[in-house]
Parts: sequence; C-alpha cells; structure tokens
Amino acid sequence: MSATLTPARGGLPRTVLRLHRTALLLWAAFVVVTLGWLVWSGEVDARSILDYGRTCGDDCTLPYRAHLYSVRLDRAGLLIGYASLAVAAFAGGALVGRELESGTAHLAWTQGVSPARWLAAKLAVPALAVGAGSAALIAVYRWNRGASDALLYNRGWSEAGAFVASGPAATAYALCGLAVGVLAALLTGRTLPALGTAFGGTALVQWIVFTVRPHLWPSVTRPTEAVDPGLLNSSWVLGTHGTTTTYHPKSHFWPLHLMETGLVLTVAAAATAAAFWTLHRRTAPRGQAGGGPSPRGREERRRASSAARTAPSTEPSDAQGRPDRSGRSGGGAPAPRTRQARTAPERGRPGGTPPGTPRPPRPSPPGGP
Repeated sequence: MSATLTPARGGLPRTVLRLHRTALLLWAAFVVVTLGWLVWSGEVDARSILDYGRTCGDDCTLPYRAHLYSVRLDRAGLLIGYASLAVAAFAGGALVGRELESGTAHLAWTQGVSPARWLAAKLAVPALAVGAGSAALIAVYRWNRGASDALLYNRGWSEAGAFVASGPAATAYALCGLAVGVLAALLTGRTLPALGTAFGGTALVQWIVFTVRPHLWPSVTRPTEAVDPGLLNSSWVLGTHGTTTTYHPKSHFWPLHLMETGLVLTVAAAATAAAFWTLHRRTAPRGQAGGGPSPRGREERRRASSAARTAPSTEPSDAQGRPDRSGRSGGGAPAPRTRQARTAPERGRPGGTPPGTPRPPRPSPPGGP
C-alpha cells in the first residue's frame, strides 16, 4: 500500500513566505520608513519652508531652502526607483540560488511539487510584495511633488529620480529585477555568482533604458535664443536668428514614461520565459527533447565514478574465477555438484558392519597368560 504526499492548497505560497520572510521584512521596513519620510516631508517640511518664505523679508534664504528640499525629494525618487529593483534582484538571485545550491529545491520537487509550479510560486510571491510596496511609494511620492510644486526649483519632471518614481516604471523595474535575478540563479546554481550576475544584469538594463529614453518619443524642435538674457556673455552674441533647440516638453511625460514601462516589462517577460526554459532544461530526464540529467544527478554520478577509480581492489574479480552464490566461477561454466553415497551404520554395531559378521577377539593385555 503506497501513498503520494501532495501539498495542501495554498501550502506552497505559505512555504515561500516562510523561506523569504527576512527579505520580505526588510522590504516592508523600507516601504514603511520611506512612506513616513515622504508624508512628513510633504506635510511638515514643505509647509514650514513656504511659511518661512512669506515672512522672511529682505534677508530671505527661501531659494536655497527650496533647492535643498527639491534635491532631497529627487534623491527619494532615486531610492524608490532603484532600491526596489535591488531588493527584487536580491530576492530572486540570492534566495533562489541558495535553495539550488543547498539542494532544498530538489527536495521540494520530490514532495509532489513540479519544478514549474515551484518556480511560479518563487516568482509570484515576491512579485506581489514588491509590486504592492512600490505602488504605495509611487502614490505618496506623486502626492508629495504636487503638494510642494512651488519649491521644486530646477528639479523638473525629467530628473532621473522624479521621472522613474512618478509612475508605473518603478514597479516595472522591480519586476524586471526579480525576473533577471531568478534567471541568474538558474543559470549559475550558486548564491554569490547568482547575486553578482543579478545586480550586473539589472544595472545593464538600467543603463540601456536610460540611454534610449530620449528617443522613445518624437522630440520637439523650436527656434530659440542662443543664450539666456542677462548673462554676462550675452553681449558677445551678434545675433540669435537661425538657432533652434530640441527638447521634450512637459506634455511628453506620460508618453515617454509609458513607453519606458512597456520596454522594461518586455525585458521582464523575456527573462521570465528564459527562466522557465532553463529550469526545464535542468530538470528534464535524459532522453527527452531538449532535456538532460539534472545537475545533482550529474554531480552524484561524477562522485561515484571518481570513487570507483580511486578505490583499491582487494577481492578477485569474477573473471579471475571467484565463485558466486550459485556455485559458478567467474569465467567458466557452472561447477558440477557431486554427492557421496553414505550407508547408515547399523544400530549397536560400530562402523556399520553387516549382521552375522563375528566380532574380532579382544587383544590380551600385556603381561597376560
């Protein structure tokens, strides 16, 4: 009588939550602290700076304070846009790579959980956590920029931090980091190489998208003056005719942002598909199309063959004539078994002498008559 152990409904996501609880707690702490700072910055810091500007008089340092505020807000946008990607890359690369390296993933695959289902849970649970946290951060960040718009000197919508954190691109980057991290873990199978490859891959995606961002939407070209009026070198310019500038106006924010979001999500989808294909290649048995032995099986066979080559041989082989249990020698035909016929001795007669035979006389003792 045999039974197959299958996990209960909802058991696999709960297991993933337990295994990833440290990373999830770190992510939750980051979200809570950043949300608290954004709320305090918009409600307390920005209001105090605006109140100071109305009462400061001639000796006013409002532009300087507003500049510092806008710099801090832009750095918060960078933190939202790229720290979430780092957390996702760590969750995908380090934690999945650690399970592959320690062998717990192979143990899960023997408990009624298919490799594809295991990978789907590994992707879904962190994706939900990172997506929900980044969505909350994006909403509060946009509220903060709207409440303090009068203080954002020279920090427009096109700044790197503000551009990423003001829309769904931050969530897309987080999902892309998760997918690239899982793919790196499946390709390397070890913790530290997976972590380094995940960070390198996500940094490469950031750099490529940042480079092509101005070309994702047609720009606007208009005639303009050569220099701003009032500068010391404006008197050097003999004329301003024939000078044009190419730029993206503020109305191009959403077209550029949505194009970038779609591009990053495409990379994330490609990395996810590549991760499932790589897992299938690692776990498919030998003989299937595109399959091969698992890395654990290859390692066990390698160790077994190495031990067989180095172990000394102390017993004769079958070819040298060692008999087995059936009585056969190693190199020839089975040895015949012979039986000796034995006659049971008659009761009362030593040696089994036949009846009617006289007994021999007893020898006389020495010194007798």
